[in-house]
Amino acid sequence: MTPAARTQAAIELLDEIVAAAASGGAAADTLIARYFSTRRYAGSKDRRAVREFVYAAIRQAGALPVNGRAAMLAVADHDPAIAATFDGSAHGPAPIAADEPRAEGGVAPAWLVEALTASGLDDRQLAALIDRAPLDIRINSLMTTRAAVLEQWADATPTPHAPTGIRLPNGTPVEPSDLYRAGLVEVQDEGSQMVGAAMSAQPGEWLVDLCAGAGGKTLQLAAAMGNQGALLACDIDRARLQRLAPRAERAGATIIESRLLNPGREAEMLADWAGKADGVLIDAPCSGTGTWRRNPEARWRLTPERLARLEAAQMQVLEIGAGLVKAGGRLVYIVCSLLDAEGSDQVARFLASHPGWSPEPVEPGIGTPRGFGQRLDPATHGTDGFFVACLRAPC
Repeated sequence: MTPAARTQAAIELLDEIVAAAASGGAAADTLIARYFSTRRYAGSKDRRAVREFVYAAIRQAGALPVNGRAAMLAVADHDPAIAATFDGSAHGPAPIAADEPRAEGGVAPAWLVEALTASGLDDRQLAALIDRAPLDIRINSLMTTRAAVLEQWADATPTPHAPTGIRLPNGTPVEPSDLYRAGLVEVQDEGSQMVGAAMSAQPGEWLVDLCAGAGGKTLQLAAAMGNQGALLACDIDRARLQRLAPRAERAGATIIESRLLNPGREAEMLADWAGKADGVLIDAPCSGTGTWRRNPEARWRLTPERLARLEAAQMQVLEIGAGLVKAGGRLVYIVCSLLDAEGSDQVARFLASHPGWSPEPVEPGIGTPRGFGQRLDPATHGTDGFFVACLRAPC
């Protein structure tokens, strides 16, 4: 592909991504993969260059652009080499007109910036939300040690905080590696490892991962438990939960039971666990404001109405989780969001309406205190953004 053709491909992809963000369609990564699956002529260097153009444009546009050309023009205004590719050639974009609309720059739509600022984030923390994320993996302590993996993986370094974490250069092919295929490592951001460790899982306990998804934190809990005890992984999303079984088999995690729940019937379907769990981990559905480094177009998908629905869902899963915890047990609440409405405010509401429950220090001590919990953010801690709180049930 010529430089101009690469720019035109980025514009076409951005058109699809903008439309999907406005309509609730597929994620950018999915659309990029589909695009190149039908364009075999594009080599690996072409695909890499186009992808970089696309994500540069997404990160630069705070609000949803009118179209893909407007997004790329905003990048071209700061990059003469890209501007030169708007040359009107056969496979390239038309020349730039002086009065063409450009995507509006910024961290996020104005209402979201206001909400994040009200949640205590300064300009430095806001800007870091759309930086490029590092590539972190978690070693599977059921099968290996961090020292052993570091010896086998060139250019790997220990993560600064998580004791089972390793950081790799971006672009390192993890899933094709022998270590991954043997179940020795899983891709997991260091921040995710740290908040998952807040459960302080012990061998022999009965634990529930209530919003397990594909099971990243479930596998982390199984390893911490040394495959001793009972671990129930639940979700209402069949496609995501089905991914857990092969991952658990590869990781040698034998204590996991998966349970698909029907929305609205969760408590009924978990009646056999009511009041029995030593701990319940709730990695609640949320806005994902802490993961924009990986999914920057998510800023364009969030609306005040969707945020309100997510807050209602968080309150619901807190109620369900609380009903599973035994007397004196613990509930760990996690969101990959930096909005107080989804983090510290939710925990404060829960405690106000549940006499006898009490907050406890998050172990290991991580992040920055926020309300009744702790918060991690990319600028301060170098991780994805998370809020985590540990709550103790009355005896």
